[in-house]
Amino acid sequence: MRVALGVVSELSLPRTPIAASLLLTQGVSRPGHIFLMERVPHHDGPETVLELLNRPEGFFAFRPDQDDDVLLVSKVQTVSLSVDRQAPIADPARLSAARMLGVELVLAGGSTLGGWASAELPQEHARLLDYLNASHDPFFAVWTHAATHYVNRAFVLYARPLS
Repeated sequence: MRVALGVVSELSLPRTPIAASLLLTQGVSRPGHIFLMERVPHHDGPETVLELLNRPEGFFAFRPDQDDDVLLVSKVQTVSLSVDRQAPIADPARLSAARMLGVELVLAGGSTLGGWASAELPQEHARLLDYLNASHDPFFAVWTHAATHYVNRAFVLYARPLS
């Protein structure tokens, strides 16, 4: 299904809705859909969730499942966005070369999230601390077998490496 977001749809880029669960600083996790661009200028294929969240714009579109209205959600108020069964790295060669780091995150509000981070770093700098500090982007990925969680680092109280 293609969706054009914007006032003048013939000038908008086509976007693909992706099922996601949104956790904001206020409230509980809400199921709905985000919208990814079908093309981006810097690589082949569609935009990734991480690219959407780390773009410089302050807001992204989210349509809650129980509502037809699209919400324009503030990224700085987003604790996490979770997507079912999507690896954070889509390229099989990159994924096989990445080191899997077990991690448990304690988020503001007291919730915890455990999973793996896929570190694409040199072996001598492939600790969890290196992964967390490797980027200044606001969001990073932690995945489980069921979902990938895109976490806003501003709401991480602490991370614990898991063996």
